[in-house]
Amino acid sequence: MARAITASIAIIIAGGVFFFYTQPAYDTVQSSQAKINQYNTALDKAAELQTLKQSLLSRYNAFDPNSLDRLQKLLPDHVDNIALILELDSIATRYGLALQNVDISSGGAGGQSATNQTAVGAIGGASRSYDSITLRFSTTGTYTNFLQFLTDLENSLRIVDLSSLAISRTVVASGAVNRSSEPLYGYTITLKTYWLK
Repeated sequence: MARAITASIAIIIAGGVFFFYTQPAYDTVQSSQAKINQYNTALDKAAELQTLKQSLLSRYNAFDPNSLDRLQKLLPDHVDNIALILELDSIATRYGLALQNVDISSGGAGGQSATNQTAVGAIGGASRSYDSITLRFSTTGTYTNFLQFLTDLENSLRIVDLSSLAISRTVVASGAVNRSSEPLYGYTITLKTYWLK
């Protein structure tokens, strides 16, 4: 009988040790093992991403720097109004044209009213990854020179949309000399150009 009581007490003590010490310690070890597995998975992913980053960086560095400069000029990541005006002025100067009354307005609406901007934005214009600026200027010159200016502008790397063009006959002031046999015209031009946000 004493053996049965001793065995019962030993089983109760063993059960208590199991439920109060061994089971919680085992659960803690299992939880720690699961966290270790998660961390190992995250480390593997980080190593994968690092390898991918190095691969992409080596591909980027393999590009010709001139091509990257051309791409930056095609669609810049910021708007530089002064550089844009200087670029247009240098093209115009080649053909004896001078930019006058330059006006720059920001925003993608291109001179639309606030009501139209809101309507366009509500339809789906807010998710664009680019924006635009509108440049308006006037110049005076022969039709041939102006066509050459537009051709150079069309062939330049920067993306430019011709929004409006107004042509008027220019009267040569008395005392002014027209060195060309062609008549002079006045041109009022509105251009839209783009940049990445």
